[in-house]
Amino acid sequence: MRSTSKISAVALAVLCAATGFASPARADDPPPGDPPPPQVFNVRYTVTADKPVIAEIYYRDTDPPTFSDYSHDPFVFSPNAEATVGPGKPWVLEATLTDPMQWGMVLVQATGSLPKASAGFNCTMAINGTVVKTNSGPKGALCSLRNW
Repeated sequence: MRSTSKISAVALAVLCAATGFASPARADDPPPGDPPPPQVFNVRYTVTADKPVIAEIYYRDTDPPTFSDYSHDPFVFSPNAEATVGPGKPWVLEATLTDPMQWGMVLVQATGSLPKASAGFNCTMAINGTVVKTNSGPKGALCSLRNW
């Protein structure tokens, strides 16, 4: 009976050590219950065109709180700008997102009535200085890591 108690005590000690039950808190540990601060990413959108053109540019510079908030009114989270772009005249926007893999996006197209001008649009999306997406198209371009 004594050896069974000894084995149970050893098993309990191993279980506590394996689950972190017996480990003391360190001074640099966050208080229990406080989530770590979210990591933020610098996102840089760049839009150019092969010839001068007035462009309509939609971009994401804010993370929606939830996907349902986004889906109920995507234009609240996708502002747009009108800008003249061309060779040597890029449109650039820097934004801070917590989830650029999900929400990073820039879309460009020519303004005006159909048929849209064939301007040769180019877009680039960089996260923390690293280009993660490029795209080109004669009448528009989309740079996003997510398939919309």
